[in-house]
Amino acid sequence: MRRLAAACLLLVAVACGHRESSEAPVVTVFAAASLKTALDQVGIEVIAPAGLRWRVTYAASSTLARQIEAGAPADLFISADQEWMDHVQARGFIRPGTRVTLIGNTLVLIAPADSATTLRLKPGAPLRAALGDGRLALADPTVVPAGKYARAALAHLGLWDQVADRVAPADHVRAALALVARGEAPLGIVYGSDARAEPRVRVVDRIAPQTHPPIRYPAALTSAARPEAGAVLRRLQGPAASAVFAAQGWQGPVP
Repeated sequence: MRRLAAACLLLVAVACGHRESSEAPVVTVFAAASLKTALDQVGIEVIAPAGLRWRVTYAASSTLARQIEAGAPADLFISADQEWMDHVQARGFIRPGTRVTLIGNTLVLIAPADSATTLRLKPGAPLRAALGDGRLALADPTVVPAGKYARAALAHLGLWDQVADRVAPADHVRAALALVARGEAPLGIVYGSDARAEPRVRVVDRIAPQTHPPIRYPAALTSAARPEAGAVLRRLQGPAASAVFAAQGWQGPVP
């Protein structure tokens, strides 16, 4: 009986080992925080059914780029702007020939869903007055792409000087979104896809795309990427993922 029990345990161990070895390795993705809602859905509807596995870390593109530069074990990087992808590519952390422009986005002015504020962002608009005693929620405009785009748009419209000292800078765009959703800021500027993902805010105005640089999200394999990362990137460019992005207000794939 002891021999039979030992044999059974051995068979179970072999079977478990075979099952684990047959699973695809986990691909580590570093992605801009604004992608969370879309990529979570893509993971369920596109990545898992393809037999692929991933682990996605969301943060500001600037933070992720610096982590990659410091040696963080990422296989795939998706940035919210070209500049931070350029940063890691120039330092040799991107695999040559893998960089693509995945999707695009827009900017919107938002307020809490129960706010009665109306405002059109145009030259001379009373943006500061619309804030009252509050602040304008932005992703940090010194380093985070969403904040940099917002500052560029406001500067183009001649409104930045009105509010430069009334900004509530957030670590990333989803944090800025949360400030408005919780009513801690009366207004904020985020991506269109962010506003669509959060029912506690409403769009006050859509910001004209000609007021800021084009919002493009580049994606690329890192220099240390495992082979399976290429399959993940191809799936992200495919029609199933594109349908998820489009349903959530993203533009893409774009040239």
